[in-house]
Amino acid sequence: MISPDQCRAARALLGWTANDVALAAKVGIATVKRFESGQVVQATTVTAITNALSDSGITLISAGARSDTGGAGVRLTDHA
Repeated sequence: MISPDQCRAARALLGWTANDVALAAKVGIATVKRFESGQVVQATTVTAITNALSDSGITLISAGARSDTGGAGVRLTDHA
């Protein structure tokens, strides 16, 4: 499942605004902003956002997963 940080990073890679995500996911812009700020939203909303970004070329990489193929991306490294 996508995290708020991943959503913001995906938007940056696509050059999208929160409104662009809302339109693509067919959810309200306030909902996208709530999600990106870390507030709880419905699981169906998170799925819709995830699918919209994936349909637009974003590949989500979970913590600890490898990504040997694909284009440019970002990854946050855990600092202990």
